[in-house]
Amino acid sequence: MQRVLWRKLCDWSGTQPISMHVPGHKNGTIGDLTFVQPQFDVTEITGFDDLHQPEAVLKESMASVARHSDYEAFYLVNGTTSGILAVIHAFQPLSGDVVLARNVHKSVFHALDLGVQQAVILPTETSESTYQYVTPDTTSLSQVSSKLGVVTYPNYYGQTFDIKHTVEQFHAQGCPILVDEAHGAHFDLEGFPISALNVGADYVVQSFHKTLPSLTMSSVLFIHKDAPQRDDVIRLLQTFQSSSPSYLLMASLEAAAEFYNTYDSTLFFERRAQLLDTLHICGLFVKELDDPLKLLVYHPNMTGYVLQKVMESTGIYVELADTHHVLWVLPLWHVGDTYPFDQLIARIKVLDLTAQQYDISAEPQALYTGSGRYEPIQVEGDYWIPFAEAHGKVLAQHLVLYPPGIPTMIKGEKVTASMIKLMSKWDDNQLRVEGLQEGKIKVKDD
Repeated sequence: MQRVLWRKLCDWSGTQPISMHVPGHKNGTIGDLTFVQPQFDVTEITGFDDLHQPEAVLKESMASVARHSDYEAFYLVNGTTSGILAVIHAFQPLSGDVVLARNVHKSVFHALDLGVQQAVILPTETSESTYQYVTPDTTSLSQVSSKLGVVTYPNYYGQTFDIKHTVEQFHAQGCPILVDEAHGAHFDLEGFPISALNVGADYVVQSFHKTLPSLTMSSVLFIHKDAPQRDDVIRLLQTFQSSSPSYLLMASLEAAAEFYNTYDSTLFFERRAQLLDTLHICGLFVKELDDPLKLLVYHPNMTGYVLQKVMESTGIYVELADTHHVLWVLPLWHVGDTYPFDQLIARIKVLDLTAQQYDISAEPQALYTGSGRYEPIQVEGDYWIPFAEAHGKVLAQHLVLYPPGIPTMIKGEKVTASMIKLMSKWDDNQLRVEGLQEGKIKVKDD
């Protein structure tokens, strides 16, 4: 057996890559994951409790991760996705619609499909700086029969909105809310945005592994003590998670929580300032975001895709690229870390920024911002049609512009004139859109 994946990992590690992407341990240089060894890969043997009925060490461990007196913390070993599935499915027996921001994760739609639940999609404003979805428009909530709200805070690019106002708007309609705070596990640290845990959200789910030093797939669901359907959600966590949870994942969540509780952000902001100075001196530009952990780096003569290749040629690996930028997820630098900061600075200084010319003022990618409905239909008959001829047709699959990699136009939505206009822009600019191929989209058979 050739063990091709292992060889690939070894070859990649041998290049001494520098991580400007998730997970938060940054190739093992942030925090302490030295305990990740095979002898600790145990199961539910005597003394190690049961994640699906925690009464001893796991119950104590999860209590140590809790951040607010109004919430209990529940380990997720199948990622944030499992928490989202459990919460949404718990509301399946109730009447009413699930109400979504347009930039919810694809797992939200998976949950709706599993429970055959319908949803209302709120208009969602985009940012003039990043061209990404940010703020859901809640002004029409009073016109909706809602049973659960789902919003994304922050967005992938680290942009936030007034989460307190949004939670209050849902609660004013008697509607509980799930906040997908996957990219905000470090929120409430000094100098960073506030967490939705401070504003009474009913459910808050965080991907610890994205920004804190825990292992990939390790997340936490925070459940408010007064959250509707609370017991059903806890029961469904068994359904959507492995019956053989990884104790290494859970131990890494515990370690990440300790890291968070003792973190001092002083060194982070010192290094971040030095990094910004270096980027500027070397001819790169930066858009700073609401979350200081994320930076959009760009060059006036390159697309983001070209800049990504330039950076990766020197061993700097970015989170993603779009038409204009690359997105960096910074490390939570701390005293005693082993992150190769000096190497990062040195590699930035030797980047070849003489690549192809590009007009950065060119029209950026655009997203559909309007309202809509999601019908969890089973499309048994469908066909491909030129998008220009699709007005009034029902989409048979999501159209997913990457980045941000979330469904932009939703399966079950009727194609409108504004949608066609937007598809035309995507097609003209040869953007990567899952579900749009050679000028055609898939629609439901009449």
